[in-house]
Amino acid sequence: MPTISADSGYLTVLNLFSTDAAEKQDQLLSAMREIVDTAAFEGWISSTVHSGRDRHGTANFIQWRSGEDLDRRYAEDKFKHRTVPLFEEMSTSMKLLRTVVASTHQHPSQGGTTEISPDRDDHTVIEFFGVAAEHQDDLVTALGQQEWLQATPGYRSHTVLRGLDALRGVDGPFVVTYSQWDGKESYDAFRALPEAEWPGERKRTRDALESLVTARDWNSYRVVHTRSASLATP
Repeated sequence: MPTISADSGYLTVLNLFSTDAAEKQDQLLSAMREIVDTAAFEGWISSTVHSGRDRHGTANFIQWRSGEDLDRRYAEDKFKHRTVPLFEEMSTSMKLLRTVVASTHQHPSQGGTTEISPDRDDHTVIEFFGVAAEHQDDLVTALGQQEWLQATPGYRSHTVLRGLDALRGVDGPFVVTYSQWDGKESYDAFRALPEAEWPGERKRTRDALESLVTARDWNSYRVVHTRSASLATP
């Protein structure tokens, strides 16, 4: 199964799609599965498809050997004139994001590795943060200082991805977080916890985000499909 690591050297692409109906979400998932199951692109490492939970939508977490390999994929006529228009028809918004893993942290129960697979039962949350260019480093640092989550019931892992650029859906710098929980109930309880019960570290993170973030969006997901290249070497 794919793993997430700041030491892998991989380029990480996050394709995030929103839609307005369950049947369109199913159509997006079907189209994504078809692409993943036939992927044979030079430099492609893995693709992991996610199905939206709190809101209709999908996500694809894709690992590439390099930006040059991804550019060749994006330059293909089929991608530009068939794939992108198809997904535009099925979605109400789309973000095609190029990132690198800045940091990842796991609960000790996870064995020091962040794995993504439909064989796991993770409740996955992907959150997007817009930020001014001069504040991107500060935001990456603030989001990476999340060791306090280890004491939160249900927490499994937290990954910070530094945005490089976007093919679609985003203007300007950004940061993304990818977190795993043992279930929706645990995550919802975490979000609903009264501020009076927050640890000091959570309050400091909140204050930092309020001063740095220019836009914010999130959804929760479950992993439904994954496939990797036979030789996954950076």
